[in-house]
Amino acid sequence: QVRLVESGGGLVQAGGSLRLSCAASGFRVSFQSMGWYRQAPGQQRDLVASITDGGNTNYADSVKGRFTISRDNVKNTVYLQMNSLKPEDTAVYYCHTNPGWQNYWGQGTQVTVSS
Repeated sequence: QVRLVESGGGLVQAGGSLRLSCAASGFRVSFQSMGWYRQAPGQQRDLVASITDGGNTNYADSVKGRFTISRDNVKNTVYLQMNSLKPEDTAVYYCHTNPGWQNYWGQGTQVTVSS
């Protein structure tokens, strides 16, 4: 059974850093594309960063140069390192994958950046 569990969110001041974790079970992250999405109140859920099974990464323009997606195949976990955080990064962050073309989401973790 596919399961994604996010952690690492919290309250941070602008300019600070957080690292989000997405612990996966029921599949191997090394064999799947994984993504981090975020959703602010009243907004749609948008892709922040993704990593393919081959290790290629992609980022939203708004986070390029500040966020880094990575994975640990041994721990079966995907990370999102977020640096130079801005108030506009405030959102609930979700981990996503789609093995077998079925979408799976974690429960989300709240990131709040104060100015």
